[in-house]
Amino acid sequence: MSERSVPIRVLIAKPGLDGHDRGAKVLARGLRDEGFEVIYTGIRRSTEAIIAAAIEEDVDVVGLSILSGAHATLLPKVVAGLRAAGANDVLVVAGGIIPEEDRPGLAAAGITAVFGPGSTIGEIATHLRAHARRR
Repeated sequence: MSERSVPIRVLIAKPGLDGHDRGAKVLARGLRDEGFEVIYTGIRRSTEAIIAAAIEEDVDVVGLSILSGAHATLLPKVVAGLRAAGANDVLVVAGGIIPEEDRPGLAAAGITAVFGPGSTIGEIATHLRAHARRR
């Protein structure tokens, strides 16, 4: 169990025009069951809206779910926007259909992990607990 006195706050967001959100909803429910506090933004969110929601909600983690193929453009924009807004300690992870060859570029942009098909809620929860900021 975590040493934190408050639950880890996670924002789950669907950037861009991707309308498929089943995985994001399953993840949100699973992380709630694991004791996380989860905010789900819904589908088709702009990078600016995701950044604003993360700052407003004072989250520890932003989880970006993307299946549209726009990950190399949209995900680095979210990280850069968070950093520009002073949210340097917010952990940013991704999930969805992201080819292996694109993952090093995302890591260089500040995405700490990519969880693809077959990832378990437990695996994701373990990563978030290990890497989210301490409060």
